[in-house]
This record gives sequence, C-alpha cells and structure tokens, in this order.
Amino acid sequence: MTLLDRQLSDVWNALDAQSVHHRNALTEVRIRNLRGIRDLPVPFNYPVCVLAGPNGSGKSTVLLACACAYRVPGSRRREFVPSTTFPDFAGDATGLQDAPEKTRLEFYYLDEGERSSMRLQRGGRWNTSFMGRRNGRQPERQLYLRTLANLTNPSEVRSLLQLARKELQTEQITQDLLLFAHRVLPRRYRALSQITAQSKDLLFAELEGGTEARYSEFHMSAGERAILRISKDISNLRDALILIDEVEAGLHPYTQQQAMLEFQRIALRNRLQIIVTTHSPVVLESVPAKARLFLERDEATAEVRLVPPYRDILQKALYGQSRDQLSILCEDEVAEGVIRGFLDVLNVELDFRHDDLIIGRDTGRDEFPAHIRTLGQIGKLSDVILVLDGDSRDREELLRSVAAEYGQAVKPLFLPGTRPPEAWIWSALAEGREYYGGLLGIAALDMEQRMRSIQQMVDGAVRQQDPAKTAVEAFAYEINLTVADVARRVGQQEARQPKGEVSVFITQLREQIVAWRQP
Repeated sequence: MTLLDRQLSDVWNALDAQSVHHRNALTEVRIRNLRGIRDLPVPFNYPVCVLAGPNGSGKSTVLLACACAYRVPGSRRREFVPSTTFPDFAGDATGLQDAPEKTRLEFYYLDEGERSSMRLQRGGRWNTSFMGRRNGRQPERQLYLRTLANLTNPSEVRSLLQLARKELQTEQITQDLLLFAHRVLPRRYRALSQITAQSKDLLFAELEGGTEARYSEFHMSAGERAILRISKDISNLRDALILIDEVEAGLHPYTQQQAMLEFQRIALRNRLQIIVTTHSPVVLESVPAKARLFLERDEATAEVRLVPPYRDILQKALYGQSRDQLSILCEDEVAEGVIRGFLDVLNVELDFRHDDLIIGRDTGRDEFPAHIRTLGQIGKLSDVILVLDGDSRDREELLRSVAAEYGQAVKPLFLPGTRPPEAWIWSALAEGREYYGGLLGIAALDMEQRMRSIQQMVDGAVRQQDPAKTAVEAFAYEINLTVADVARRVGQQEARQPKGEVSVFITQLREQIVAWRQP
C-alpha cells in the first residue's frame, strides 16, 4: 500500500466516523421524467460522492438537480431553481419548442438533525410541496456549483483586456484560501490576485522560489486554473454543498488522486458535502465503494439506472472493454461444461458476460497446490476461483494452507456430489428424463430407452473403472453431442431451480464472483 493509499484509507475512516454526527446533508435525490430519466433515485451515503458513467447516462442531470435542493443565502432569486437549471426553449418565431414533461424532483434531507423532504414538480410551471407536511420549508444551505462552462479556457474573461484600467479592482487572495491548491499542485504561490471588472474576474499568480514568474489565467493550464479557482472558492465554506462537474478536467491522474484526497480532507475539516462527476477511474477509486455512484443507460429500454460499481462494468464504460478478467481453474472439460452451464444462468442475474472470465482446465487435482504457489508469488490469487471435482474435497485444507504461505486466502469450490462430475450428470439425467429429452432434442421415451440400454451395458462390463464416465460418453455419442455439451446443458437446467448441493455451489460461486467484481 502506497503512502497516498494509506492517507485515503485514513480519511475514509475519519469521514465515516464524523458523518454520523452531521446535522445537515442531502441524503437522496429522485428524478422523474427529465432528460430521458424516467425514475432514478440516487442516495448519498458518504460525505464525498462520485457520480460516474458513460456519456449520456445522466451524471450532469443528477448534479444539476442537486443544485436545486437548497435555498442559498446571498444568491440571486432565480439562480438555483429548476426553471434556470433546466430551461425550456419556446421559439415562437421558429415553431420549435421543448415538449414539457411532468417532471418531478424529490429531495430527502437531514436538516438540523431532523429528517425532511421536498418535491419540485412541473406542470405548466414549477410548484413546490413538502410531501404532505404542514408548514414545510426549503432547507437553507451554502452551495457551490462548478460546471464545465467554468472549467474551459478563459475566453469568457477576455473582455477584461478591453476594459479601462480605472474600472478594474484588485483583491489579494489570502494564503488560507490557497491551502487546497498548495497540497494538490506542484507549484507554490507567493501571491494570488483577483482582478475584477463588472461581473468578470481574472486570476493573477506569482510564484515562490527565487523567480519573478508572474502570469495571468491566460497562461495557466486548464488544471491549474481549475484548482486555483476551486481552492479560492471553497476553502472558507462551512457545512456547504459542493457540486463539481467532471472534476478531473485538465488534471494528470496522480493529481486527480491528490485532489480527491484533499477534497475529503477539507470535507472533514469544514463538514462539507461534496458531489462530483467523473469519467476517470482514478477519481472513482479515490473514494470508498459506497461513495461510487455508477449510472448506466439500458441499451434496450433507454432507462437510466444506478448499478453496483463492479469493476468490469466500470472498465467497459470507461475503456470500452474489461481490462481485468476473472479466471476459473477446474480439472477437465466436463467440469468446465458444468460450470459454464451454471454461469449461463448466473450471468443473467449478475449482468456478467462469459468474455469477462477465462476458464482454465486440464489440470489434475494434485497440480492445484503448484498453481496456487505460482499465483501467490505474483499476487494474483484474488483473480482466480478454484473449482475441483466433488471427489477432491479432501484437498481443501491443503490448498488453504498453501495459499496461507503467501499471506493470502482461497476458498476452493467443489462440484456437486462426492464423485467425478460424470456421476452427478448421469444421476441428473436419470432423475429428469421428462424434461431433459426436450432439452437434448430427443423424445422422453427414446431417452429413457437409450439410458436403460447404456446402463445395462455398463453394469455388464468387466473391470469397469469409471462406469459413470463410460455411460455419459456413450449417451453423448448416441445423441451427437460432446460430453462437454451435455455437461453444460445439465448445468443450465439444474441451475434454473437449484436445490441441495447445486444450490450451495451456485451460492458460493455467486459470492466469489461478486467479491471479485468489487472495485
């Protein structure tokens, strides 16, 4: 664990401990019928939350909805209201206009220690209600909103150059407002000034360190400019709601992580609630799992939903594919067939794909300790699920002890039964002739006759070492399938309504997949 990782872990624990004593927090926003979002509840369970997801998933919509949650002291009357944040176009001259929907924004708060709620609903106009509470009121809180429009290049202040000098006012930015910037940026600033003219302003920096370097925002990088402005604007806020869109804009990955550490430190010092949006995995990994809010738009229904921030889902959204793959190590092709059958059913439940994992096989039970040693040496045991045949249960303690030599733990799984998987497959086929006939493409009566004939042949054989294996191979041959295909179809069928040992195995497999997927 790096020093930065330890610092993040420490601030996570401190924020968790402090947050139970907070008296003010936006605990949830629910959006209905807005920008393609039909019904989306988004809970905020940590003082610094990160909204992530692919383009068009609704991150900015959620952020702007949060900006309407509070009555902000000192703000203009229409500054943080939905009619301004989500304006409609009505072009009488063109005949084009936005089609208004019955939009509803619901907010749930902790307000001075009390639970409260508010609803903003648009019919012909926006109306406010307090969920049936009499004498309800909109909570009041300081709020800071920074969108991409604030983070672009400083063209919006270029008109300063055209103003007369007598109209300019200069204000020195005090060092206490630069603590955040000093901890994030590699440069040290001797002074920072803000030049103001009418409603526009421009920052002017002077560096420390034996140099006379002085420069305005026109010569700052996008990241430096963003961090300086954020530092100036939020450093003295207390108990406020901070909203920042695409927080990583212009920042190197290391600086992103450092910035997120400082956001959490300032949230701890000043009891701030901070919500940011991002496309950066570095930003996501800089907050604990419960603070990672991943939005996804369903390709089939176009519905936006909040999904668990599993690392394969995150990586597909951020990189177009999963960069990490889960491996399953089993004994042979029959075991692989059974496992794939189970996964055919389980993957639908977990929204997981076969190309997110690799199944390795053709390894005997006696070779598993060597595999564990190899994986333990390179720290990859957490990326592998070990699955042995049911007759290998006596190896469990050995495998656990080998993994312990490398300071790691394994939980080997065992296929149903206490014999090789062919015995379990043959038993399942015998017990379910009625439905397996249709599944395998033969009549139930024909299947029963074939199985009876094969069983008689196996029972009459001399010196038969593995009768179940012989029986399954013969049956597969007769119906023109491979043994692996039969194993997979049996696995699929048994997984649909699991019971007994199958239910236990699938539960354990699900738990290990979910644990691996956690970011």
